[in-house]
Amino acid sequence: MEFSKPLAAHETPIPGVVLYDLPVHGDNRGWFKENWQREKMLALGLPDFGPVQNNISFNEKAGTTRGIHAEPWDKYVSVATGRIFGAWVDLREGPSFGSVFTAELDPSKAIFIPRGVGNAFQTLEDGTAYTYLVNDHWSADAQSQYTFLNLSDETVSIPWPIPLEQAELSDKDRAHPRLADVTPMAPRKTLVLGADGQLGRALRAAYDGDANVEFATRLEFDLTDPASYSGRNWKNYSTIINAAAYTAVDKAETAEGRRAAWAINVSAVARLAQIAVEHRLTLVHVSSDYVFDGTSELHSEDEPFSPLGVYGQTKAAGDAVVSVVPRHYIVRTSWVIGEGGNFVRTMASLAEKGVKPSVVDDQIGRLSFTTDIAAGIRHLLESQAPFGVYNLTNDGDPQSWADVASSVYALTGHEASDVTGVSSEEYFKGKEAAPRPANSVLDLAKLRETGFEAPSGQSRLEGYLGQEVAAP
Repeated sequence: MEFSKPLAAHETPIPGVVLYDLPVHGDNRGWFKENWQREKMLALGLPDFGPVQNNISFNEKAGTTRGIHAEPWDKYVSVATGRIFGAWVDLREGPSFGSVFTAELDPSKAIFIPRGVGNAFQTLEDGTAYTYLVNDHWSADAQSQYTFLNLSDETVSIPWPIPLEQAELSDKDRAHPRLADVTPMAPRKTLVLGADGQLGRALRAAYDGDANVEFATRLEFDLTDPASYSGRNWKNYSTIINAAAYTAVDKAETAEGRRAAWAINVSAVARLAQIAVEHRLTLVHVSSDYVFDGTSELHSEDEPFSPLGVYGQTKAAGDAVVSVVPRHYIVRTSWVIGEGGNFVRTMASLAEKGVKPSVVDDQIGRLSFTTDIAAGIRHLLESQAPFGVYNLTNDGDPQSWADVASSVYALTGHEASDVTGVSSEEYFKGKEAAPRPANSVLDLAKLRETGFEAPSGQSRLEGYLGQEVAAP
């Protein structure tokens, strides 16, 4: 064993499997090492995997061989004393299935093994102790989710230093299947909530054919029912996309609406946040321009909250809750247009009926088509962009609602001049309505830095209306 090596990380042929050199300090009395030091390991890129259990395998004789076991959790493996030959095989579903990595480990080395990668070792010295830090509690039910591979599988052809016929093996390990008969371990699932809403439908289309994405409508996952949260095995999930929300802006100002808005936009979000923290899930939460009062010319992600009405207050409170989840994306949108009732469809319908509407011309913003919101969410997740808040609308020049209405009239073959612009004060005079931000334009620079470019709202509007006209 080499003393005083610097702490270092080494990538391996198996994605996510990382081998570490550990500094071991020794003298005539023996040796000392920091076997796992969270801050230093995170700085080297080790995932903050949240270990909850420490296991030790003591092996009396050289030649003791164990594995190949792929468990439904991550683990950090090291040797306390002695020496082993380790073998790791990727048994996860995907292109790296069957990839192999081998290495000799003594107390100066450790290795991180992600969920679904098979772990095996053979002791090279008597009295070897092999240690595991794992991020889930062992149980008989968890063991039923293991994936196994035979130690002598010819396909992976592991070069055991001590031939298996001379090694000490359990009968169970001898009976494990060959690679051709192994069912790969599926990845953890993504759960989309609010799958029957405008954004939910767009997310269905974005993830069409992906068996690892599960969709739940409002009826299938009632955000106000505690049983919805306790009735799932969250260990089988990696991500929650919360596309559900209370969005009745004006009704939120009533007694009934206020209670409903707080229940769905805050209390339910707090339950989701708690689940995400407890199970180390990524929580994607959709926010709104209504968290601002609209007095800024351009709203950045770090602008302080200044909501005007109840709806905006509940969205701001929900954002604050989600912000404490270690793995979170808050996706802030404005003026959402998708499949279902929305402003564009309303204007198109009025145009067809020959109505010449008065539309607000002093509220400025950009449209957010759900197709692009869904694509942006998928991009953030798949690119593993830094967690945090991202503004996500369509690009292009800001417009007023009257400008959008005029474009709808023109694009559907009617006269843009049929739309008359009026002030918010005039439009809402005598009506019970929530206050609205005058400027909803969101700064998209942070999202662009991740490599995502949303198309212009005008081009999306043209395509959206073309589909509407073509629909029977």
